[in-house]
This record gives sequence, structure tokens and C-alpha cells, in this order.
Amino acid sequence: MTRGRRKVRIAIIGAGVSGICLAVKLKQAGIDDFVVYDRGKSVGGVWRENVYPGVSCDVPSRIYSFSFAPNPDWNSYFARGNEILSYLNSVVEMYGVGPHLRLGEEVVEARFTAGEWRVMTSRGEESRWDFLICATGLLVQPALPELEGRSAYRGVMMHSAQWESGVDTRGKRVAIIGTGATGTQMTCALAAETEHLYLFQRTAQWVFPKPAQRYTAIAKTLHRVVPGFSRLADRFWRVVFQGTISAAVVRAGWQRRLIAGVCRLSLRRVRSKELRRLLTPPDNPMCKRLVAASGFYRVVQQGNVTVIGEEIERITERGILTRDGVERETDVIVFATGFRADTFMRSMEIVGKSGRTLEDFWSDGPKAYRTVALPGFPNFFMLVGPNSPFSSESVMRIAETQSDYVLRWIELFKSGAVAEMSPTQEASDKFNELLRSGMPGTAFSSGCTSWYHDSQGGLMVWPWTVRMHHKMLSRIHLSHFDIRQCGESSKSGSGSERGS
Repeated sequence: MTRGRRKVRIAIIGAGVSGICLAVKLKQAGIDDFVVYDRGKSVGGVWRENVYPGVSCDVPSRIYSFSFAPNPDWNSYFARGNEILSYLNSVVEMYGVGPHLRLGEEVVEARFTAGEWRVMTSRGEESRWDFLICATGLLVQPALPELEGRSAYRGVMMHSAQWESGVDTRGKRVAIIGTGATGTQMTCALAAETEHLYLFQRTAQWVFPKPAQRYTAIAKTLHRVVPGFSRLADRFWRVVFQGTISAAVVRAGWQRRLIAGVCRLSLRRVRSKELRRLLTPPDNPMCKRLVAASGFYRVVQQGNVTVIGEEIERITERGILTRDGVERETDVIVFATGFRADTFMRSMEIVGKSGRTLEDFWSDGPKAYRTVALPGFPNFFMLVGPNSPFSSESVMRIAETQSDYVLRWIELFKSGAVAEMSPTQEASDKFNELLRSGMPGTAFSSGCTSWYHDSQGGLMVWPWTVRMHHKMLSRIHLSHFDIRQCGESSKSGSGSERGS
């Protein structure tokens, strides 16, 4: 069959960073028969959901953009959440993705049957597609601690990802539960305006001092009118980020010692020995995801900020009672307790070949073939799936690498070379064994528990360099896949590697 003669229908679930990325690449490839479902009423994913005060990115803004859509208008070295959301909306408009969006339409079930994916939505509609791509993201399901008394509280209570825009914290007594990235960002943003801010800490986190510099008008103009300058800046930030943070998390060396040294030196800014002891983590820097914040240690030393290390006993009508018997009265309680990162797209029912469910396949924790595919789930791919290098790379660039890989399979489908494809169990098992063997050298395996661990204790991170992830997905390996051609029954693939 001549390449390009066969029609292809594609369903993408999720209109966040990765879903938008694939949608644009499909448009660029001349593919128009696709839709992007999202339960939200607008695009943006995590940047649509997280609008709490102080929300920002911990990856340099120059590399937190798609390579095909550089943004000359970033206001600072590390972009605010509203800036990123505006950027994503501009990409959707620029590349004509809008007509493909099905917003406010949640996918509740997807089932592979008779060589197609049957997708059912919350509106009761059913449609059929050749490919199903899950771009649902990593930080989707908010995690709430099981605390007694939440229903009795008379003030305002919410998770950071469900921030209520009408809440006024000025002159109020505010409690933030959690000291990860969200908790530190909110503390820095709210402390100056509250009557008193209580920061409840379960485990201290290492905080890397994030530069707060803003781009000048001259710099923005140069990025806008001189393409070479913009490319040079992009290259510079990528080299810096991948040569320091990215390298430090996957292997021991001067980068890890440097980052750890900066974190420990920054903590010395806390003058009170008692407070410094309370804020000193029990683990090594980067064992958990490094928290990057501007001015956190200065803010927690303000007179109207109290860091509390005592375990919470329960929520009361008036505030929070800790195990030492002290009750702090509050007007607002915010849970900055993160997300259930190991759920991925498990809020929906996904059924592969022979009735195999995703829930059953992941009963012992999320796993995938090369971060993108699952055995027994034909024509199904994930963007930013299990073990993607989200700890050491911009999610924008991860999505591009994985989208390009998916497009290679779509082109084979269009050419008529394949009708169904899914990785073999053997190829998937071998990859996951290799992953496990690579974990001991990473910073994440140095003795702590974090959201990088699934419910079974397994690490969901990428243990090697970003370059290795890109190289691994730069070509497809037909011999790793069960392949069915038109009119044929499913069989294990054989043949040479297919390059880009």
C-alpha cells in the first residue's frame, strides 16, 4: 500500500502540555482526523488547575517551551504559572488546535475491540479511533491526608490544586500543610499579607535558592527580533540545566556535590539554631525532588511565620490540634500535600486486548515499555508515562521526544505496513529490569520516600541521562513488538530497526 493512502483516526486524552504538543505535531504532519479530550473547560492541564498564590515553574523558562514555538516574552528566568498558561493558549491558537478540542468532556472508558479503540465520555457519547494516546499528565489526582475532623472545620479549607479564587488571605490566620514545592511557594507569596502563617511540616525538604531575576525589555526585544540570540539562549540554558541538575540526580560527581553544597549553605541563612535544626532534612539533597524557591529561608524567619514540626492530631472547628496538645486557630487551611503521582490515567477504565485492564496490569505499580507503551494494549501510547525523565528534563521536551516516537508508528500505520502494534511482554520486562538495575546510582535511591515512589515502593524516575532517553526513542524496534498487518492475526514482530 502506498504511504499516506490510509486514513488514521486518533484520540488524545488530555489538553495539557503533552496533549497540546502531540496535537501540533499531528497538524504539522498533515493529520487532521483527531480530537483532544479534556475534563476541564480550558486547556493547560496542571497549569490550569494550579492557580494558588506564588505558583511558578522550577525549570528555566527558556527550556520550558516547545522547540517549535519559542517564547520571547517570558518575564523572568523562572516563569509564573499564569505566564505558562498564556503561552499554552497561544500555541493552541497559533497552530489551529482549537477545532480539535473536546473540552469539558471526560473520557470514562476506553476499550480495544475489533481492531479499534472505543471511547466513551461523560456525556454518554461513543466514538471509535485507530490510536489512543493518554496525555493525562503525572500530577492529576490531589493527595489529601486522612485527618480527623475535617468536616467540622468552620473556616475555609482546600487543596492547593483547588484554590478558590474568591478567598482573601489578607489579615487572616493561614495554615499551610506541606513543605514541598507548593508549600514553599505559597509561604513566600502569602507571608507578607497574612496576620499569621503557620507552616506545618511533616519532613523538612532541601531548598535550592532559585534566581528571581526578570528579563529586561532589551532582552525581550533581542529574543523577539534576533532568532540566533534566542537559539543561543535556549542552548545555554539546556547545557546549564542538563550539565548540573540533570546530571546530579542520575550519577555521583561534582554536580551532585555542588548542588548539595549550595543547599546546605543556603540553609545557613537561618539564624536561629532551633529553627535551622527543624528545617534540616534527614536525607541527602535531591533524594526527593529538589524544592526551588526564592527567599524561603528569609520568609520563615519573619515574626508572623511559625514552622511547626509536631504531628497533626486532628482538625478542630477552629483550627489545627497537634500531638503536643497545642491548638492553633486559623481562618484558612490549605493542603499543599501534592498528588497521587502513581495514578496517571487510572481514573478511567482502560481495557486492552482480550479484556486486559490497565488496573490489573498495574496491580504491582506503574510500568511501561520505554516510557510510552504497554504489552497487550495495541495502538496505545502514553506521553510522560511511567519512568519518563520528569525529574531531570523539561516536560515540554519530554513530550516532544515521545510525540515524535508515536508519530513514527502512526506513519507506519498510514503506509499500511502495520495495523496493530504493542510491545511484547518480554521486551517490556527486559526494559523494566534494566531500569531497576540503573536505580542504585541515582540520588533518589539514597534512602528516602517521596512521590517518585509508587504504592509498592518502586521508583518511577528515569535513572539515566536525558540524552539517553532521546536516543532510545529516536527509532522504533519492530522486533520488540507484537504486530498485526491488515488481514493478519497478531504476531510477534520481526525485522530491522526503523529509524526516523
